[in-house]
Amino acid sequence: MLQTKVWVTSEKVSGIGTTIAAFTGPLYKFYPRIKSPGLLDLMTVTRWDVPSRCDVEHNGKILKGSGSFILTEESPRSTRFDWSETVIAPRALFLLVVPFLYAGVRISLSKFARSFH
Repeated sequence: MLQTKVWVTSEKVSGIGTTIAAFTGPLYKFYPRIKSPGLLDLMTVTRWDVPSRCDVEHNGKILKGSGSFILTEESPRSTRFDWSETVIAPRALFLLVVPFLYAGVRISLSKFARSFH
């Protein structure tokens, strides 16, 4: 994701129960030395079906909800990536960041798609 630093926060590095943190913000490269402006998203893996699915629960102070990442083979050379999120966040925060979030997701997914061509 654009302007995001992600790392595993548990001793367990894969599978159900693994915990992950993601900091998104313009100074993400300097986190945790510089903690703002930005948003820390804390997640726990709740489903792990290798190689096709990973579900997470967002359990941070500000951001809560769930997410799913699903890979579906469409042909020997093509895989579909479905990503869905249900996010519970304060309305003011959501309205403030949604334009940037939308742009960031579009740019990130475009770069991701180009990396396979």
